[in-house]
Amino acid sequence: MLTFLPLPAAAANFTPPSGCKLEVTVQNRGCSVSQHYRCSADAPGDQWVTYFTAEGPTFQSRIDRETRWMESTDLRSGLTDVLEDEAEDHASFSTLLDTGRDDFDFWTRSNSGERLRHVGQDELTGETVQIGGVSLEVTRFELTTYSESGQVLIRRRGQQFVSRAQGRFYGGVETSEDWTGAVQQTNDSPVTCSFPGQPGFGSTTPEYDCDLQMVGGEGAGILWQLMKEART
Repeated sequence: MLTFLPLPAAAANFTPPSGCKLEVTVQNRGCSVSQHYRCSADAPGDQWVTYFTAEGPTFQSRIDRETRWMESTDLRSGLTDVLEDEAEDHASFSTLLDTGRDDFDFWTRSNSGERLRHVGQDELTGETVQIGGVSLEVTRFELTTYSESGQVLIRRRGQQFVSRAQGRFYGGVETSEDWTGAVQQTNDSPVTCSFPGQPGFGSTTPEYDCDLQMVGGEGAGILWQLMKEART
């Protein structure tokens, strides 16, 4: 497993781990910026993302060529979730692109020993948009995360974006409700994309919506953030 070394708070640029290459920096709504990179030691098709807020690096995840959640880490708490090998129906990016819909039902396990079940679907709406010079297709999704005992922990629904060329999801507008009844409405849509040699490439300073006060329920905490960001 690669270990991310947090940059100093004042650092202006992201440097991926040794053997990895940064592909694109994405400024998102909701005061975050994401760094998308690939590493030569990984399986073909695997890719990583590290998110930064105004407070610094907060989240890191790796997906495979089918956009399965291979591992996700909250960089503040150290809580990590990894995908279990066996699943009723693993997520499949190729199925989504080929048929317009993908259903999934899989489990993750955290380094605290907690097992979570994730059930839902992604669906292409048929709409295509241009964001930051990149062609993205709009999706609708629903996702319910359960505890090992079957308790509903988080329900999410909303809209995201996918890139066929890059083989990844990007965030969008969604509504989430946790087990306490607390509801959060967020917009993490991409605004700009910076590629090598372009202004903003590697920047760790978020630029959009950072003057807005983000208000949410206390119940979901780290779990809500992990589940929210892992899909992107």
